[in-house]
Amino acid sequence: MRDIKKFTAVILFVSLSVIGSLLKLPTGLGSVALDSAPALVAAALFGRNSGALVAAVGHLSSAFFAGFPLGVFHLFVAIEMGLLVYGFGWLFQHHWKKAAYIFFFIGNAFLAPLPFIFFMGSAFVMALFPSLIMGTMANVLVSFAVIPSLVKLPMIDSRKMPHA
Repeated sequence: MRDIKKFTAVILFVSLSVIGSLLKLPTGLGSVALDSAPALVAAALFGRNSGALVAAVGHLSSAFFAGFPLGVFHLFVAIEMGLLVYGFGWLFQHHWKKAAYIFFFIGNAFLAPLPFIFFMGSAFVMALFPSLIMGTMANVLVSFAVIPSLVKLPMIDSRKMPHA
């Protein structure tokens, strides 16, 4: 029964991530949205694997609704998002909560776009930084505000859900 509850909760967070992907931030790149906040919450509540899945699906839905402005590179970005949220979940699980938020912020805003220097040039990457900083900060702040409240809910208990 516990697996069904966890599966249902993860699907709920995937749905929230898809809804968040429709909440675009006013940036030059159309795929910056509030899609990773539900992934961070899912990683904190249900474990890093669940959070990584929510992050990858959330980014792909955000890219889909924006018309895939980077083309096939969005698959690479989805993998990056999954890995970043996986790392966030690992740090959060080991009670390094501040380090988890800092890791995600630095990784998503500054390190994730660096491989694109080889494909699209340094000017493109430099132009991405302001929008990624703004988007990452919004997602981190939303998750930072929501996670403590959800951890206290009686249905999310360490005996019933892992990593809560």
